[in-house]
Parts: sequence; structure tokens; C-alpha cells
Amino acid sequence: MNHAYGTLVDVTTPARVRMSGTERREQLIQVGRTLFAEKGFEAVTVEEVAAEAGVSKPVVYEHFGGKEGLYAVVVDREMSDLLSRVQAALTPDRPKAMLQSVVLAWLDYISEQTEGFRLLVRDSAPGVAQGSFASLLSDIATRVAGQLAAEFDRRGYNPKQADMYAQMLVGMVTSTGIWWIDVRKPKRDELAAHLVNLAWNGLSGLEHKPRILK
Repeated sequence: MNHAYGTLVDVTTPARVRMSGTERREQLIQVGRTLFAEKGFEAVTVEEVAAEAGVSKPVVYEHFGGKEGLYAVVVDREMSDLLSRVQAALTPDRPKAMLQSVVLAWLDYISEQTEGFRLLVRDSAPGVAQGSFASLLSDIATRVAGQLAAEFDRRGYNPKQADMYAQMLVGMVTSTGIWWIDVRKPKRDELAAHLVNLAWNGLSGLEHKPRILK
């Protein structure tokens, strides 16, 4: 307490900064993102989100209508980010270069948005089917298939099989990414090189009518 000039002035407690509605909403999204990534949808409560943000429960309800609404917004953001990165990498240039570009885009997202990736691969909220990771992967596979179909046709393979191979490629990169998110070895470029090596050399040596060995 400062008694200068006979006036009591509290210099120990900083003035509380009042957030705008937009700033508060963004804060809640970031808090929710961290909590959902750490604990999963079911384990997080509105009370916990409010406490972490330093607000009351009604503030969370006012912005999102509840935990489900907050989760849906957070997941939608992550899906849009990852999908836009992959889409930008799908340039109809040289097929191998495109494959490398997609793999790098995926690994960059994991490196830069680790919380977001953890959130996506965790359990999805009930009733938020449009935000499920499976839905996102299906969307990405569809876009990859569009590029593969043209390349298959050009090389004399059945373009109708592009959807199936796109699912395989996306699954391979996804599974590797889930493993790599914790170990982080090897480094991004080396891991990408190995993924491209397996995928490309497998694609380049495709049999027209593969059969199971008996």
C-alpha cells in the first residue's frame, strides 16, 4: 500500500484486463483445445474449462451452448487446417513430388499443431459425426484418389482402384504419424523420405492383377 500524499493506493494488485467477446471466445477455444487433447472429450467438464479460463460456467454456455459445442468448434478448426495443408500439397505436378509434398504437409501439421493432432486422433464426441477423424481421413482420401485415378489411367492401371489405394496411402501416413507424435525419431525429413520410399516404390512396382500366394 502506498500512503503518498495521504491517499491509499493499492500497487500490489494489477488491474484486470477485460476481454472482448471475440477475445474471450478465442481464449475458451484454446483452453478447450488443450484440455481435450490431454484428456479426451468425455473426461473434460465445463467447470474445468471455465476454471482454466478464469470465468464462470455461464460464460462457456453463452459462447458455445455447452461442452459439445466447444468441442465441435475446436475439431472443425483442426480439420480445416489439416485439410487445407493437404489440399495445397496436391498439386498435379510430378506424382512422386506430389506424394512427398503431401507427406511433408502432414508431418508439418503434427509438428506444429501437436495438440490439435492428439485431439483429432482421440475419441470423438457423441453426435459430432461431421467432426470425426474418420470423416476427415475419408475426405483426404477422396482428394488423393482424384489425383491417383488420373495417374493410374495414364500408366495403364484400373482407375477405379484409385479409391482403394488412396485409403491405403492415407492410412499408412496416419498410422505412422500417430506413432511419430511421441517418439519424434527420426527427424521429419528422414521420416518423410522413408514413407515416400515405401509408398512410391510400392506404387511403381504394382502388379496389374495381384494375387495372394498359395
